[in-house]
Amino acid sequence: MELWLTGTILKPKGLKGELKVQPVTDFPDRFLSRTKYFAGRQPETVVPVNVKSATLSQGFAWLFFEGVDSREKAQEMAGMHLYIEEKECAPRPQNRAWLHELEGMRVKGRDGVEVGVLTAILPMPAHEVYEVRTGNGTVLIPAIDEFIDEISLEGGYIVVPRFDEFL
Repeated sequence: MELWLTGTILKPKGLKGELKVQPVTDFPDRFLSRTKYFAGRQPETVVPVNVKSATLSQGFAWLFFEGVDSREKAQEMAGMHLYIEEKECAPRPQNRAWLHELEGMRVKGRDGVEVGVLTAILPMPAHEVYEVRTGNGTVLIPAIDEFIDEISLEGGYIVVPRFDEFL
């Protein structure tokens, strides 16, 4: 079963088990209709959880799960990730990529020479940041149009024309 990350549980709210979730999706409104997730700290250790209710507010999803009816039980879930099965994902919009499709891609500089491999995508308040492993260590690249020239899913590479500025 292929699982896709869709959110991260941040912390409990109140005493009745409500959880604050940071969506990791372009479609946060789907939190309102989804009834099941797989929760865990790693995809290999997930357990199914059923949603009792969900709301969206201020960029966060607020969820109640069946069996999580106290602050203590909710606190145990803080830091876990919420995954969905691949078959539940929305179709990928044209000229877009899912975040998991980018990990492992080769990163090329302006001249087309490979400079590293994208190893992680870090969520930040303003935008994601790409973590690129090079022969000399790790470089962080803001995932914005100013720094990313091209993403080729078919070719398996990302072009960062100003890569040398991050060294």
